[in-house]
Amino acid sequence: MITSTVEYLGELRTSCTHTKSGQTFITDAPTDNNGKGEAFSPTDLIAKAYGSCMITIMGIFCASHGYTFNHATAEVEKIMESNPRRIGKLILKMDLTGNNWDEETAEKVIRAGKACPVAKTLGDDVEVEFDIKY
Repeated sequence: MITSTVEYLGELRTSCTHTKSGQTFITDAPTDNNGKGEAFSPTDLIAKAYGSCMITIMGIFCASHGYTFNHATAEVEKIMESNPRRIGKLILKMDLTGNNWDEETAEKVIRAGKACPVAKTLGDDVEVEFDIKY
C-alpha cells in the first residue's frame, strides 16, 4: 500500500500527502542549498522523525509496561556535511520531566526510545548526541 505521494511544485518545493488521512505538508529546500527555507527541508524531516519516533516508541514501551508517560518534548539540531551533502550529526535535547520515573525506569524507557526504527535505519552513518532530562 502506498503510504504517501510527493508532487513537485516548482521552485525547489514539494507537496507531500499522507495517503490514508489526506493530510499534506510542503517541503522547501534550505537557504544554504538554493531554497527559500520557508518550510521543512527533506533532511529536516529526517531529523524531526528521529525525535518523534523516539517519543512514540517510549510511549508504546510505557503503555506495555504500565509506566506513566505524561510528558515528552524534543528539540533537534541537524548538522549537515558536504562531499557528499548529507546529515552528519543530530543533537537531540529531550525533556522527559514530570513522568515521575525512578532512575531504573528512566533508563529502560530511554533505551527503548534510542532503539526506535528511525535510529536503526540511520545506524552509524549519522552521529547522534543526546541531552536527556528526566
